[in-house]
Amino acid sequence: MDEINLNAEEQLAEQARIRREKLKKLTAEGANPYLKTKYAVTARSQTIKDGFEQYEGKEVSVAGRLMSRRIMGKASFSHISDGEGQLQLYITRQDVGEDVYASYKKDYDIGDIVGVRGTVFKTQTGEVSVHATHLEMLTKSLLPLPEKHNGLVNVDMKYRLRHVDLIMNEDVRTTFYRRAKIISEIRSYLNEKGFLEADTPILLPIEIGADARPFKTHHNALDIDMYLRIETELYLKRLIVGGYEKVYELGRIFRNEGMDSSHNPEFTTVEIYQAYADYFEVMDFVEEMYRRIAKNVCGTEIVPFRGHEIDLGKWERLTMTEAVKKYSGVDFAQIETDEEAREIAREKGVEIEKGKDTKGHLLAAFFDEFVEDKLIQPTFIYDYPVEISPLAKRKPSDPAMTERFEYFITGMEMGNAFSELNDPIDQRERMTAQAQKKRALGMNAEVDEDFLNALEYGMPPTGGLGFGVDRLVMLLTNNDSIRDVLLFPTMKPKK
Repeated sequence: MDEINLNAEEQLAEQARIRREKLKKLTAEGANPYLKTKYAVTARSQTIKDGFEQYEGKEVSVAGRLMSRRIMGKASFSHISDGEGQLQLYITRQDVGEDVYASYKKDYDIGDIVGVRGTVFKTQTGEVSVHATHLEMLTKSLLPLPEKHNGLVNVDMKYRLRHVDLIMNEDVRTTFYRRAKIISEIRSYLNEKGFLEADTPILLPIEIGADARPFKTHHNALDIDMYLRIETELYLKRLIVGGYEKVYELGRIFRNEGMDSSHNPEFTTVEIYQAYADYFEVMDFVEEMYRRIAKNVCGTEIVPFRGHEIDLGKWERLTMTEAVKKYSGVDFAQIETDEEAREIAREKGVEIEKGKDTKGHLLAAFFDEFVEDKLIQPTFIYDYPVEISPLAKRKPSDPAMTERFEYFITGMEMGNAFSELNDPIDQRERMTAQAQKKRALGMNAEVDEDFLNALEYGMPPTGGLGFGVDRLVMLLTNNDSIRDVLLFPTMKPKK
């Protein structure tokens, strides 16, 4: 018996061979399913189920992927899956004809796309079904689907074969329906608030001095290197200079960096800028937006995520200094010098990085070490050191700090906002320093002179916000990995 047992790959290859033989037979009989150009669908699965009283006894035309077959002599039951869900079919030799029924038994396979006309009824078990009077194959599936109950077990294959994952897993389909709804709600909210949606360049002629590494390409006609954008901020601020008072962009960002459960090299963000607003107004804006999106998408402000019940109706607000004191016991408000900060860092075992050993850098290091993973419920952390906030406005009452906040849920940073720096002289100094630090590490970096030139024309006081759409989708679909909310996440090619 062992000699005739085929391993899994051989079994799949054998099934694929048999399906191709069936296709060859159908084609020879003049029934090539790939010649079908359209099929008149008059109703879909969930619509029929929800409106059974309206549809009972009426003829409908439905189509979808064959997901099950239970053949019982002269009559059979099947299920098809369409864009709304699954629907049972009742197929008899008497009603569809002997030839069609024989072909259904011999030539049809799970995964084939079929078209069916028939009348709507309920079985004795109460399942809404269609009693077929006409059946035809619309597409032949040449590769078998995974086993019904286990589906795609291998996580890596779920991402590589997302099309199969969507066929087999209703929860996955629901996640991406919800993602589309979330994006629609974001746009709806911003449009209602009077924001103008903008499209800014993705290909940039310079590598700016920000911390993130860009992807590099080459423009042949211009014979210049170009870079995929790592943010949309500088172009959107130029629109504020140009006279638009409320602008936003929802689009793809690209960063040539590592990958983990919350990072992908390309991801979707929203950046928002409002003239004459400060960072506290932006905090209020974030709370209202998240509450509304959660209600409209999930029906509630309290959502499950990473084993917690997250209450989007309640947000805590702490300065970074207050948060570090609360969770580490160290009060940076009482620390006067960089050397004193370094000494306390050594005592607490906090790493001191070369070039990042000022009081401001070490406050941020303490936050990373002692605070971030404690922020489970929605929390705004505000007033960031100027050393790590090159685009934020300094606090008038404390020039060592900036009017910046980030907000966190389950220890994950969800968004970043500033009272935007609009002093062109200060901005030039910070951008130049940032570019010099990057060059000192052997990396290329330039200062965006076009942006600095725009600032010199005058940008009004402005509040800005950027947040990751993918992380918001993770939250509102209760998915722990960013790969589960990206239809086609970046994967290392298989040889």
